Formats: sequence, structure tokens, C-alpha cells
Amino acid sequence: MASVVDTADVRLIRRIFSLMDMPMEGVELIVDQIPGTGKRDALARSLRLIGRRAPSRRDILAFVDGDSCVPEDLFAVSAPFFTDPEVGALTTDEEVEIKAPGLFADWFALRFTQRQMMMCSMGLSGRVLTLTGRMSVFRASLATQPDFISQVQHDHIDHWRLGRVNFLTGDDKSTWYWLLQRGYKMLYLPDVASLSIETQPKPGFADSAVTLMIRWFGNMLRTNARALALGPRRIGFFTWWSILDQKVGIWTTLAGPVSVLLAAAFVEPLVIPAYLAWVMITRYIFCWILVSMRGGGFPITYPMLLYFGQIVGAAVKSFVLFRLDRQRWTRQSSGGAGRAVPVMARIRSLASSYVHALALGWLTFGVMLMSGLV
Repeated sequence: MASVVDTADVRLIRRIFSLMDMPMEGVELIVDQIPGTGKRDALARSLRLIGRRAPSRRDILAFVDGDSCVPEDLFAVSAPFFTDPEVGALTTDEEVEIKAPGLFADWFALRFTQRQMMMCSMGLSGRVLTLTGRMSVFRASLATQPDFISQVQHDHIDHWRLGRVNFLTGDDKSTWYWLLQRGYKMLYLPDVASLSIETQPKPGFADSAVTLMIRWFGNMLRTNARALALGPRRIGFFTWWSILDQKVGIWTTLAGPVSVLLAAAFVEPLVIPAYLAWVMITRYIFCWILVSMRGGGFPITYPMLLYFGQIVGAAVKSFVLFRLDRQRWTRQSSGGAGRAVPVMARIRSLASSYVHALALGWLTFGVMLMSGLV
């Protein structure tokens, strides 16, 4: 099932299919050419078309992004895990291919190495924290249920201050929450890897990283509150605690640099070089532990990129936490450029800035209290 917008893609896919050098008699290719109304609509249409084939609990299907390459034996290695009736889906390790070397390529490689360690840990609990949108495998009879499709297409939250927030991005979090809510296991295969083809969305490294973080962390935070509300008895204590840690970690991460800046301003400026030395040695050790999972060494940029990801990532999370209504694809805004901003949208934006500043103020005051500065 290929869901495409451009007619050129239709011709390309059919051409590749006709040139396959293996028997294709048992394979049916369906190309669904759609209007460019978004990934969620495309997924919903595809799932409804697949649902007409009446898949059973013995059937599996994979969600694969257009910029991802899956291993040839994906279904062979995935199918045995679905003999467990409690398994609803699984995801795999990821590798990345970026043509231009540099900070962006190093940062992505480091992130995927961190992802491997985190997902291995979560996989032991039987519930990973996301079913990666680039490539995940689902039990077909679940993924074609009407309420599953409806959640993929029309997922939303009702926020006390922002009102109804309809999800644009984050379909992988919608599918994850649907299965989590119903108690299904979601597994991780660490020794199976898909390949993601990535390009840098902005000219500068920092701009590119922040653009991607806003999308990733927005998807995470829009779903975390309702996942926490399910409770540890329903989803397991470790999974519940890990979701809680994602929210608490925003503030504990920012507390470090805030305390150092306060100490440098009010106690001793030499705290800053001492802190930087501590950061570099601890991040170097952590990077060494990370790469030991995959073997080989790592570039000198890794410790600095790790710290960048932690501190800037926490700052972006704190920004997004109070602006859950802001959503953007990597290269495409959710709204039209140049449009007049409605009065209520401006008021919501000012309110978001106010509560964000208030939270950062309370964090700073709390650090001052705990450090004895006041």
C-alpha cells in the first residue's frame, strides 16, 4: 500500500514494482494517490483500504515512512513475536544516513545511539515509550479497527488553557497511546535495524536541531499527561515512572546550569570553569558507555553534542510544555504564512509566555532556596 501525492511517485513505484527480479505473483500493489492534507489522513485512508481485506490476528503490517529503508527479512524476524496474543506492536533499532558530514550527522548518530540504549531498557518492561513513526510493525487486526483509525486521523487533547488541541504531527504517539490504553505489549528488537535517510532542514546546525526538537518533544508532551493519567497499575510502574521522568527531567536538567550561574554571580566566578570541567569528563564517560554498545570509538564532538542535547533539549521542552498548540513539520508549518493572527491566538500566546516565565522564575527561586543563597 503506497500512499503518495505526486503523480511522478506513482509512476516510479509502479516502474520499480514491474522490474522486481523475484516472483511477485502473490503480491498486490495498491497505490493510493491522495491530496496533500497530511500524514494522518494518508495513514487513515491506507488503513481503511487494508481493513477491507479483513486482516486477522495472524496478520501483521508495517508503517514505513518514505525516507526509511527496512531490512529485507523484516516480516520474517517480526512475525514470531506476534504469536503472543498480548503483543500489539513492535519497533526496531534505527541507523541513519546523512550525506554531508559534520555536527548534524554526529548529533543524529549520537541520538540514535542513545535511543538504542533507552529502547533496550524500555523493551525489557514490554512497553516502549514510542512506536517510531519511521518504521513500526503492528498486529493488523488492531491497526484496522475503526477506533484505532479514528485516533490516528483525529487525535486531540482538551487543555485547560489552550482548549481543544488537534494533533498535526505525532501519529506514532497516537498509535502508541491507543495500544497502551488497552494494555497491549509493545516490544523492541535491538538487533534489527531500519535505515533513515535524513537531511539537514536548516542551514545552521543549531537551527536544525531546535526545529526537530520542537516537533519531537511536542509530540511527546502532548501525549504524556494522558498516559500518566492511566496510572502505574494499568501500564506498569516502570513505564509510568519513565513517562513521569520525561516531565520532571525538564526541570532537574535546567537546575544544574541555573545553580552554576547563580553561584558564579553571587559566590565565586571560578565555579564556571570547574563546572565545565565536570560536564566534559562526565559526558565523555557517558559517551564511552554509549558507544560500547555498538563497538568502535566516537568523534571528539560527542561529549559537547551530548551536553547540547541535554540542556538545549530541556529548554525546548520547557518552551513546548506551555505551547502545546504549536505544531510544525520539519519543513512545513501547520498554518499559512502571512495570515493575520486572531486576537484569541495572541492572548493565548501571551498567556503561554507568562506561565513559562513564571515556571522558570519559580525554578530559579527554588534553586536559590536549596543552595542557601536566600
